[in-house]
Amino acid sequence: MDVLRRELTLFFIAMGFFTRIPMPAWVKVDGDNLNKASRYFGLVGILVGAISALVYELSLFVLPTSISIILAMIAGVAVTGAFHEDGLADTADGFGGGWAVADKLKIMKDSRIGTYGAVSLLLSMILKYMLLLELALYDPELVIVALILGHCLSRVLAASIIFTDTYVSDAYASATSVSEGESKEKGSKSKPLAESQTTNELAILLVTGVLALWLSGLGSAILIVVSLFLVRWLLVTVFRRQIGGYTGDTLGAAQQVSELVFYMLLLASLA
Repeated sequence: MDVLRRELTLFFIAMGFFTRIPMPAWVKVDGDNLNKASRYFGLVGILVGAISALVYELSLFVLPTSISIILAMIAGVAVTGAFHEDGLADTADGFGGGWAVADKLKIMKDSRIGTYGAVSLLLSMILKYMLLLELALYDPELVIVALILGHCLSRVLAASIIFTDTYVSDAYASATSVSEGESKEKGSKSKPLAESQTTNELAILLVTGVLALWLSGLGSAILIVVSLFLVRWLLVTVFRRQIGGYTGDTLGAAQQVSELVFYMLLLASLA
């Protein structure tokens, strides 16, 4: 029972951090549990994807497919509080508008959205909608598989970056302080849930993704795994060159990018 309670605690911590779903009152959060909770990021993705898929499935009874997809996307954003979308926008603003590492981190911590962030969000949402709509043209039920797997695998990919790379602290930005009127501290949105990850966390994380993909029965599973591995390598390369590691925002960007790539791969496998 102690083992089960401990694992449930770690799952609820991951769920509480990445979604708006409240944690049970008995869950105690500390630094060690925050790091260990990364093992369940993929499982939280399954939860978010399942909620989005449920909204989509129920909407199909009374609404066209196109509207049902939009409602599913809204559900996903509502459940997570646009957590990962915020990371994508901040990363685009920082990488696009900053020259030095300190400048990039300073921009990423700014609560305001810039041109790069706005454009990246707009294009990513349009692309996500179009990809899901195209999948629905092949089979409306395929969207359910896509949503659950897309949310799961993209979080597995993003969280795995914690294991191999270094968290970039605010020390870079301390030399160039940001006034209160210009920016506000974004707390957990700019700082990742976990700053370190053991082999156990990584193993459970990867097993979650592999099992989800295997249970889906997709014939293109090997292609998807290889392609996502290449996407991960590309993202890590960009993050290292831009800021020397990762931040909470770049993990959010990695999740959004890899989710879109997964939908593309799934659609390409049907062509």
